[in-house]
Amino acid sequence: MKSRIWLSSPHMGGNELKYIQEAFDTNWIAPLGPNVTGFEADLKQFLNTDKEVGALSSGTAAIHLGLILSGVVAGDEVICQSMTFSASANPILYQGAIPVFVDSEEVTWNMCPIHLEAAIKDRIANGKKPKAIILVHLYGMPAKIDQIVAIANKYEIALIEDAAEALGSTYKGKNCGTFGSYAALSFNGNKIITTSGGGAIVCNTSASKKKAIFLATQARDDAAHYQHSEIGYNYRMSNIVAGIGRGQMEVLDKHISLRRDMQQFYKNIFKDVAGVTVFEEPNDDYFSNHWLSCIKVDESKASFKREDLRLALWEENIESRPLWKPMHLQPIFEKYAYYGTNICEDLFNNGLCLPSGSNLTTQEKERITQVIAAFLA
Repeated sequence: MKSRIWLSSPHMGGNELKYIQEAFDTNWIAPLGPNVTGFEADLKQFLNTDKEVGALSSGTAAIHLGLILSGVVAGDEVICQSMTFSASANPILYQGAIPVFVDSEEVTWNMCPIHLEAAIKDRIANGKKPKAIILVHLYGMPAKIDQIVAIANKYEIALIEDAAEALGSTYKGKNCGTFGSYAALSFNGNKIITTSGGGAIVCNTSASKKKAIFLATQARDDAAHYQHSEIGYNYRMSNIVAGIGRGQMEVLDKHISLRRDMQQFYKNIFKDVAGVTVFEEPNDDYFSNHWLSCIKVDESKASFKREDLRLALWEENIESRPLWKPMHLQPIFEKYAYYGTNICEDLFNNGLCLPSGSNLTTQEKERITQVIAAFLA
């Protein structure tokens, strides 16, 4: 059997072991230590922000804490982008809150500002003003952030950015993850940099970061004994995991460049193929890390369907996947309100994520090219 070509596999830079060894040598094996504070400082410097960063066990934990810090409680409504991974929406249910899903727009594939405002107006008319908005920068592509922020400010609703896929992406030169009241970053194994598992919360103030870390470390009160006045969580990143992150930060810019090269690689492959559109920035205001390179197939113009190409790649042991299945179509979420038309459904039915790793070899790229060329022929 031919070796597997993965969609997005971990890519180590070389110095991760140095930071891990330092943690062992100094016995910082606890969920705190120099690597944690160092990783947080590295992220803050990279984001070029006055906001504060707290390292956590996952991006999902960051979204959950963002909801708590935004005052979301049981029975509140939270607007969430429908076109996303379930981790964006699951924390809403953790809080006993009620998700309200909003469709995408065709340009960035992210939350549609028109449907967002329509949803807010309708929920208010029904006597339930949403408490927060969860916006996702899908596949690294910044959303129409100016319009989304304006709407959130207009109705005084907290904005939580799910920037799990968008570390290194910018809008008008400003980093994704620095626009909202709170933001979530992810360092899962398939992300642009990884700590094997982990995430971070971006907070507007040092006070909100302090509160987030308090909640993330079991909400232990300031007492000699173990005392708890609030519900806490085991959400803090370990010093060992943070050591991997410190090594990965040294190669983040390189990884972004390599991911963007992969997007150009697919633009070259499909440049003369009717009915295939490679996902790209709409104009120079947008800079995507192109965490995953994606295409959309218009089967009325192309000679094939999305699924035909996916299966052809699969037969050659090359991983590709359909775009995220919208949340309002998921069995666990289908009973909740949805505002929009069928944009995200169309994306799901006709979109495909292609191998995009920053560690793909020349030989692997040649294999991908040959398989796609044979399929198109």
